[in-house]
Amino acid sequence: MPLPFLTGIETEYGFLVEGQGAETQVENAMRCVQEYREGWIGWDYRHESPRSDLRGFKLDHLQVDPEDWKFEAKSSVSQGTTDTRADRITSTGARFYNDHGHPEFATPECRSLYALSEHDSFGEGLVWHAASSFAASTGQTVQVYKNNTDFHGASYGTHESYLAPRSLGFEGLYQALLPMLVCRQVLTGAGKVGSETGAWCDYQLSQRADFFVEPFNAETLFRRPIFNTRDEPHADPRKWIRIHVIAGDANMMPSCTRRKVGLLRLALALAEIGEAPIWAFDKPVAAAQSISRDSGFEFEISLEGRSHTNVYEVLESYFAAAERNLSLDEELTEVIRESRQLLAELPTNWHSLAPQVDWAAKRFILEDFQESTGCSPKDNSLQACDLAYHSVDPDASLYYGLRDSGFVADDTLSYEPEVTRAFARGLAVQKFSKHLVGASWSSLTFNTTHGPKEVNLAPDREYPLNLADISDVECFIQSLEDIYENPS
Repeated sequence: MPLPFLTGIETEYGFLVEGQGAETQVENAMRCVQEYREGWIGWDYRHESPRSDLRGFKLDHLQVDPEDWKFEAKSSVSQGTTDTRADRITSTGARFYNDHGHPEFATPECRSLYALSEHDSFGEGLVWHAASSFAASTGQTVQVYKNNTDFHGASYGTHESYLAPRSLGFEGLYQALLPMLVCRQVLTGAGKVGSETGAWCDYQLSQRADFFVEPFNAETLFRRPIFNTRDEPHADPRKWIRIHVIAGDANMMPSCTRRKVGLLRLALALAEIGEAPIWAFDKPVAAAQSISRDSGFEFEISLEGRSHTNVYEVLESYFAAAERNLSLDEELTEVIRESRQLLAELPTNWHSLAPQVDWAAKRFILEDFQESTGCSPKDNSLQACDLAYHSVDPDASLYYGLRDSGFVADDTLSYEPEVTRAFARGLAVQKFSKHLVGASWSSLTFNTTHGPKEVNLAPDREYPLNLADISDVECFIQSLEDIYENPS
């Protein structure tokens, strides 16, 4: 059985400094990242190509939201200045940096769903630690939210990355993944008070649904698509595609994070063998938004040709196809079992989902608050409660309160140490930082006695734990080269 798809999650955090406006956002986010003193500085941007498209061409430029640009243009920090991104690489091979005025944490690449959710949760603490240090050094009050909207028309993303074989191509990936991206929100959405496009709704399942306008394109900041076509593999482009998923919500619950990734991995694995269910949604964007707002949980979807289906049928088609055609590991077997159980309970008893699904837990809190205060659905205090659910301040977060009270399970699970290429990157930072001159997802560059030496990190290799026993940089480089050139 092939190795599970290498996956990472990048989360942009909402970052608010009391008394300051959006025009100082870039500078403040940059300074926040710089407060993380343990990271190694030297990210290598040479291999990045955000304008390349899976459909075989390169965009002239990427569009920027006009409202965002108004603030960035006024920033006191030029986007061309040194260390504007304030990039840091951690000892686990993760990345922490400033992205358009948001502190962003990118997990190490993982194969295990449990490992990935643990690294994602660790990122919450790292960001809060840096923000607390920023607050202490500046004397300013700081709030940090792991969410996707400021309730004033701006959305910041939680991006998933899945490395997949180049042979799948755009058409195969789009057909296999789009239905899952539209439908999985009922099991993974973070929940949201109100709406920012179209008619008002009291509550919806997804924070991101309001902000998508096209079925597919390569944009991320404007004209956002459900299926993103950016072709930036961070690996050998002849072999690999990195599927850049921008349509998911930021999850507080580790179980939601695992389910979100696991469901897409199921769709990817089916695409790889040509067994993904085929669903021709008539209007994918409208379907995603109507599902998010469907308080009756019917989740109907119009298909091309005037027929209809619903989320329950679509998701079950993936589960059944996976059970027929895949050798499922323990984690994906659990994703299917858990998802079926939640879907069976959802239509008549959504409250039962609250310990396992973010949108349900948040709605439970909000309805309790409304009952006790008598406030209307449009009261600003409900948006404040929504934000408080996503706070990463241990003393202010409503989610952490639910977890600490036992209402939400603290479902961490031990897992074997991951031996992906992130392990090698982390070791380079830990042990050989004085020799390291550049690092990216796909390579490391060292200063050696013979000059700079770039070493590629293949994404489909096992990086043995005994790499940690090497103390000589030349031996470390040679070991990485042997791993790259001699797949086991």
